Amino acid sequence: MTEQAEIRNNLTRLEDSISAACRAANRPRAEVELVAVSKTHPAAAIVEAVGLRLHIFGENRVQEFAAKSAELPPDVRRQMRVHLIGHLQSNKAAKAVEVFDALDTLDSLKLAERLNEAALSLGKRMPVLLEIKLSHEESKAGIVPDSAELAELLERLPSLSNLDAQGLMTIAPLDVPEDETRACFRNLRLLRDRISAAHPRLNLPVLSMGMSGDFALAIAEGATRIRVGTALFGRREYPA
Repeated sequence: MTEQAEIRNNLTRLEDSISAACRAANRPRAEVELVAVSKTHPAAAIVEAVGLRLHIFGENRVQEFAAKSAELPPDVRRQMRVHLIGHLQSNKAAKAVEVFDALDTLDSLKLAERLNEAALSLGKRMPVLLEIKLSHEESKAGIVPDSAELAELLERLPSLSNLDAQGLMTIAPLDVPEDETRACFRNLRLLRDRISAAHPRLNLPVLSMGMSGDFALAIAEGATRIRVGTALFGRREYPA
């Protein structure tokens, strides 16, 4: 089976599952964006996916996607929006703004200020999501709800005119009961609603939550964007 045929078959199954989850939640399929998580997969896989009319991609590392981007035909790159979905150190903000179309893991005021400066210098307005930590796992990044850091960032965001804050993102804890996963997604939606009420200058419609193993639960709890890699591109092979 060719790579495109494998991705096509995976996409057909994935779309069936997304549509079923939307029906179960009494939501239209059009309310849920699919981010194709292409991290660790080669540029050729992205080219095949774009040929199947996938247009939003997620990558974890600045250097990895910068190298892949150089391998993509210009007409393919023009059809894509690529989101950084991995943690970003503030000293790499300028390169990230140069390489990516959006950043879904904003987790500090310092990073927001660096991104705003970089976007200003490049004449861009950078879409961002605030990454919220709703898990007790130490490996998870993000801002803790009800923290002073989050409050300060929310106050400053409207004045960072080269950033376009669009919503919230979270990663659910691994290997927990289904009700805990659902609670995590529900809590992100409720937090978004509280923030929107308290900060009317911010418009935060996007809820990015749910991955290959739990996107149906995320859709049930209001996800507007899901991030799927393994169910689409197959298992990842990490360098030793």
